[in-house]
Amino acid sequence: MSFFSERDEENIEKTRAILEGLPSFVEEFFVGISLRTSALTRFGYAVDLKIFFDYLTKRKFRSLKVDEITLHDIEKIEVFDIELFMEYLSSYTLEGKKLKCEKSAKLRKLSSVRSFFKYFFKRGRLSKDVSSKIEISRAKEMPIIKLEVDEIVRLLDSVESGENFGKRQQKYNENTKIRDVAILTLFLGTGIRISELVGLDVNDVFLETNSFSVTRKGGGKSILYFSDEVLRTLEIYLKWRNERLKKKNIKIDALFISLQNSRITVRATQLLVKKFTSLVSPLKKITPHKLRSTYGTTLYNETRDIYVVADVLGHKDINTTKKHYASISDENRRAASKVVKLRED
Repeated sequence: MSFFSERDEENIEKTRAILEGLPSFVEEFFVGISLRTSALTRFGYAVDLKIFFDYLTKRKFRSLKVDEITLHDIEKIEVFDIELFMEYLSSYTLEGKKLKCEKSAKLRKLSSVRSFFKYFFKRGRLSKDVSSKIEISRAKEMPIIKLEVDEIVRLLDSVESGENFGKRQQKYNENTKIRDVAILTLFLGTGIRISELVGLDVNDVFLETNSFSVTRKGGGKSILYFSDEVLRTLEIYLKWRNERLKKKNIKIDALFISLQNSRITVRATQLLVKKFTSLVSPLKKITPHKLRSTYGTTLYNETRDIYVVADVLGHKDINTTKKHYASISDENRRAASKVVKLRED
């Protein structure tokens, strides 16, 4: 079973576990959206709806248990109830621990609730969709956090050399630097998502054509291409990987492996990126997604083609790409100011 199949199975099981504690009609919603959503998305919906129904029993239907709520009860929900739910999220606790629910997280939960109401309204099971009347104030767009060219150079150089590491870190780095440089180079050279990178198998990489096959969000497959610089890094890494596994007489499909010779995890990759980027850019909180942003910004600045950027990054909606990468930089504004001339010299 592939990495993505295992991940989907895990999310399906976790979703089922949550549904067991929710009203029976909620399952109808999940069956209805199953063909157009991923297992990961449905798990997110399940978590959000669990919180919503928990809120209903504490504030709206205090005499009912969660599994006693019916669609007839849902009909009684008003706009104000959902507005109160948004306020409730600020103080929501799970197993006695208060959850940090920032504006973006609240909006995601509201989106899940709106999808739920919309589904039953469109099918005539609810007479009104009160959730659609909630006004959404989008979070203010923040500047893209990314690495600059000199920071990229220092990042890769420091991993290769072990510069700025303590003795213990240097010793550990000697065992992993070839792999770590390959991972960072692939992030920065292709804009791949962390889940896509972790899920790569050796058979997904085609060195002769500088390309590899990735499984996108939603399960679709795409072919991405990489530069000769990325190619050289992958060739060095694959030689190291294959020799290492041959000595241990281990066979594994995963492209990137841990020191335990198993597929590297998402968490380990996140920590790897955090560890190295904090050395070269301590004031920036760089994550694998920020490395993706770094690539996307560079690609847009070089091509000025938003459609190419959207295709390479795997954005289904071109507006997502425009929002993040098509803003005019100070450098572009400065250059534009010199184009228009009022008098000839």
